[in-house]
Formats: sequence, structure tokens, C-alpha cells
Amino acid sequence: MDLSVAGILVLDGVTNGAVYALLGVATVLLFAVTRVLFIPQGEYVAFAALTVGLFQTGEVPGSVWFLLFLAGAAALLDLVEDLRARRKAAAIARRALRTLAFPIVISALAVWLAPQKPPLLVQALLTLGLVTPFGPLIYRLAFQSLAEASVLALLIVSVGVHFALVGLGLFFFGAEGFRNPSFWDARFSLGAVSVSGQAIIIVAVTLALIVMLWLFFERTLHGKALRATAVNQLGARLMGISSRTSGRLSFTMAAFIGALSGLLIGPTTTIFFDSGFLIGLKGFVAAVFAGLSSYPGAMAGALIVGLVEAFGSFWASAFKEVIVFTFILPIIFWRSLTDPHVDED
Repeated sequence: MDLSVAGILVLDGVTNGAVYALLGVATVLLFAVTRVLFIPQGEYVAFAALTVGLFQTGEVPGSVWFLLFLAGAAALLDLVEDLRARRKAAAIARRALRTLAFPIVISALAVWLAPQKPPLLVQALLTLGLVTPFGPLIYRLAFQSLAEASVLALLIVSVGVHFALVGLGLFFFGAEGFRNPSFWDARFSLGAVSVSGQAIIIVAVTLALIVMLWLFFERTLHGKALRATAVNQLGARLMGISSRTSGRLSFTMAAFIGALSGLLIGPTTTIFFDSGFLIGLKGFVAAVFAGLSSYPGAMAGALIVGLVEAFGSFWASAFKEVIVFTFILPIIFWRSLTDPHVDED
């Protein structure tokens, strides 16, 4: 291996690590606020990439019908809860409107625009609008009623949600894979290394989103509420911070981050309905590197995962996944020795 090859591998590692950093941050956010180890985070990535791929063909993406299915199921669950609580018709109607309005509007817009093959940027915005609502709807259907459950119970539910989403993804998107066009086709030479415009976009968007997240948590009331919930859920509730609202907001942010990651990674590799699991799992490895508690640690872990994957694919491409996931074992061992832990009641 010479310096030029090493430079190419470092560039690939940093590019992939930037995407894993977003997924790692989303995993840390969800665990800190809701105690959910959200296994299906990568499914948002796959659904977003597949949505853009179907927009490219002029077809209505399966995410439209998937979103309407989730919204209808959530509205039905809300209706049952309201009827049991004997709420007034006006309150029931307002709640149904809050659940169904945005999914119906964005789905209608996607159905209207899809045959016209709008510009790639418009397709990306529509994709974010279609996939981001998956987050709060999945929280409502699977996790909201289990807010007080143990971490193990929430993990079991998370695994079940993963298998359900993979199966539904096959039903709504089909088995065909897509590799999307790049958002920027330019190429730049840095010595012996050629840098693509898409790689620059991935790194730039990742850095911009991380800065925006820092500003959100430091400067906004909602961000401070999420931080308070992450530190002490009971104390946050006693101070008037709704755990349901915090959970819904954190799942919305995680879905947005996942959808954005799908837009970024779609032009670099072919994505299938089940591709999100491995991608999300690498983000999970980055989150474990941070002890599921540190955003900077998750970003550092993601860069390490990206570099290990790049160099592992060069030296032993058939075992690159094994190398990446074996990397988690010494981290867990080190965490078990250095972090205080007690048995859960």
C-alpha cells in the first residue's frame, strides 16, 4: 500500500464515517431521551434512498402508501383511546386532524409531482417530508404505551419493529434496488486522490447538521427540554415536561436524520429494502463506542468505524463486515470494566 491508496481509503472512510456519525447521533439521542435502543434506524436510510429512486423513474414511491398506512393505524389507535376516555367529538376530531393532516397533504403532493419527474432537489425535499413522519408514527404505534417499560422490553419491541419494517418495506417498495444520481457531479484532485462532489456534500451536510443540533440543544426551549428528559425523566415530568412530547420529538428528529442519511448515501451504493440494517448497525457500533451517552463520542466512533471498514475492505474485502462488527467487542469489554453498572430492578 502506498500513500495514494492510503489517501483514497482515508477519504472513503471519512465519507462513510460521516453518514455513520449521523446514525450514531440519532441512536444516542433516542436512547438518552426514551431509553429505546432503536434497531430500525437504518430502515429510514433505506426508505429514503428507495423513495428517491422511485421518483427518478416517475413512479409514485411506496413510502406514500406506507405513510398513509402508518397514519391510519395511529389515528385508529387514537380513536380507540379517545372513545375509552369518553372525550368530546370536537377533541377527537382535532386529534385525528393533527395525526392525518400532514401525511395526507405530503402524500397528495408526492402523487401529483411523481409522474412529472421534478428536479432532484425537489425529490429530496419530498422524500424528507414523506419519511420523517415515520418517526412519530412508529413511536405512537410501538413505544408510547411502553414508556415505563424496562430497557430490555423496549429492546425486544425495537427488534420486532425492525422485522415488521423490513417486511413492510418489501411489500411497499419491492425487491428492486436503486442507486441514485449524485447531487453534485464535480470531481477535484488533491494530489493522487480524487474527491467527488458527493463526498464533499456528505461531509458538509454532516457538519452543518451537527452544528444545528448543537444550537438546538443549547439555544432552544425544546432542545433544553430534551436534555432535561435525557438527564432525569422523572424530574423532567415533575417540571412539566411531557415525556410523550419528548419521545415524539426525539423520534421525529431521528427519522429526519435517517432520511437525510439515505439521501446522502443513496448515490454511493445500491440500496435495497433490507440494506438499512447493516448501515444502521454500523451507526449503532459508533453509538456504543460513545457509551450511548456522548454525541462527540458517537461522531468519533463513527469516523473510526468508517476507517476500519475502508481499510478492512482493502486488506480482506470478504471479511470487512466481520472486521467492523468484531471491533465492538473490545469496546464493550472496556466499557464493562470502566463504567459503573448496577443490576436493573
